[in-house]
Amino acid sequence: MRATRMMSILTTLQARGQVTAPELAVACEVSVRTIYRDIDALAASGVPVYADRGAEGGYRLLDGYRVRLNGLSQSEAEALFLTGLPGPAAALGLDAAMIAAQNKLMAALPAHLRQDAGRMQERFYLDAPGWFGEADEPKHLRAIAGAALRGTLIKIRYQSWRAEKQRRVAPLGLVLKGGSWYLAGQVDGSVRTYRVARVLDCTALDDRFDRPADFDLAAYWQAATLRLEAEMHPNVAIVRLSPFGVKLLDALSQPYVKARTQIDETADADGWRIARVPTGKTSWHAAAELLRLGPEADVLEPADLREKMTELTQAMAARYRAARKAGRRRILPQPTKQS
Repeated sequence: MRATRMMSILTTLQARGQVTAPELAVACEVSVRTIYRDIDALAASGVPVYADRGAEGGYRLLDGYRVRLNGLSQSEAEALFLTGLPGPAAALGLDAAMIAAQNKLMAALPAHLRQDAGRMQERFYLDAPGWFGEADEPKHLRAIAGAALRGTLIKIRYQSWRAEKQRRVAPLGLVLKGGSWYLAGQVDGSVRTYRVARVLDCTALDDRFDRPADFDLAAYWQAATLRLEAEMHPNVAIVRLSPFGVKLLDALSQPYVKARTQIDETADADGWRIARVPTGKTSWHAAAELLRLGPEADVLEPADLREKMTELTQAMAARYRAARKAGRRRILPQPTKQS
């Protein structure tokens, strides 16, 4: 265990440059005092590790010192080959580089681990888009990714929900979510999210930008998605659900809604239960979400949502009754024959 931990300390220092003892302790899941002992042991064994004192200090390796890629455990080798899933790499134009890196890694592995690594590639596949959805194939993804890596500005023409806009953007990072690529870009000092598929034109500029020192892409994305989901579901509906309605709600709800839905433990004489369900901004959006539950849901509150449900269901019923009374049905257009 100690040898594995000391290798982890070395690779962390090599990858990140300067790291504090508390940060190493968190990464290795040990106490700071244990890190001090491990650093002393590394120094005693001849590893050129140095400590910089002060508020911005930490441990670092002597410039030019490198740790060889060896000593991989079976699980570490398997995890590395899982990172080689091809879809995102191909979208960014890195598929050839990924294959080359995998080949080099395979050659460096001990013989007994090569078979395990190959088995991981054979038996795991990443299909990023959600069910019944298609992956975006954004035209300008590679240009944006290149600018993000170089740290240079881009000029984009973007189609938002409301209008077409032009922006000079500092590309801070890209996120792949549910088969769609999103850009976290800084505009006028604030970070905004752009769906890359809606970028109509993109021009890579030579102007460099200063990346905010405190920007963390993963933290930004988590906060942004949570904020967006909260904005899309600001209200709560009181709904009476049948036993099957409870199952439907669980199957059809978005993760944000599912996590925040409250369902009473006790049921009435008919087996129906009361649920408090996050809903959309307007009664129309909320009704559209709850209509998926059909007759297995009875909206109790708020009153405007109940009225909207009544209005929509009555309109639907009247339309179908009129069609049945007239003895007609919708005639679908016949496909044309191909010559």
